[in-house]
Order: sequence, then C-alpha cells, then structure tokens
Amino acid sequence: MDKALEPRSTAMELLENMFDAEMRFLQSRSGNVDMLTGAFHRDVIVHEPQSLPYAGDWSGLEGIAALFRKMQESWSNVAVENLEAAQNNDIVFMSCTLSLTSRANGMTIKQPFTEVLRFKDGRLFDGTPFYYDTSEILTALAKPTPASRTA
Repeated sequence: MDKALEPRSTAMELLENMFDAEMRFLQSRSGNVDMLTGAFHRDVIVHEPQSLPYAGDWSGLEGIAALFRKMQESWSNVAVENLEAAQNNDIVFMSCTLSLTSRANGMTIKQPFTEVLRFKDGRLFDGTPFYYDTSEILTALAKPTPASRTA
C-alpha cells in the first residue's frame, strides 16, 4: 500500500499505545528498553520542567527508561483521568487530570495536565509536558520532617 494512502493512527490510539508501553515497561521491572520501541522513537526526547526532581531533557530509549524509573521512585501511583486529545498531522495535544501519590509521604494530589507530543512513524518523537502547579508537586514529594524534640 502506498505510504500516502495508509491510514494514520488517531490521537487516542497513539496515546493508548504510548501509555501501554510505559506501564508494561514499569511493571516488568526488567529494564529492557526494547519494550518501549513500539511506542517511542529511538531518537525520542522529552522535556521535563527544570523545577521538578526529574528535570531536563531525556533523550533516546535509554533516557526515556531512566525518566520512567526516576518518576517511579517519586510516585507510588500515577493515574490519568478525563483524557482528551486533539491532533494536527503529527502533533497531538493532550489534556487530562493527573492524580499523583507521593512515595515520600503518601500525599495524593490532582491537577490539570497537558502535553504537546510530536509523533514520527506512529511513535513518540518529542514531548513537552505542562504541569499545572509544580510547587504543589514539590510539596507532595517532600519527605516529612521528624518532630523536633525539646529537652
């Protein structure tokens, strides 16, 4: 079939494939980055905000695997609710409510979350997440301080 005539994946199909690959990778605990190849381009890059503990640009499949592991160290539970998406050619605009539970103290937060994702050949090539309140995220990730003792 001519590539120009091939049906394109819808935004939701692309997102479901991406989230499914991420969950399978994390649940396997194998560290095998080949598990990500069906949803993430080998030259993928994700740009996390500088204010978060997993800040910076995470490049390639090894980088994405490291990002997922770093986020798993921070959060005991991550849930996506009310997922919506719009697509313009290879760019997907995603929005949802993100529910995060901190490993440090058990605090759960919910907040709006959006992401601009660019796909190449049906796999994520470039992603930029936008968190509603990174200050709230940092508060949730803070370890509880032991109560001070007075003599």
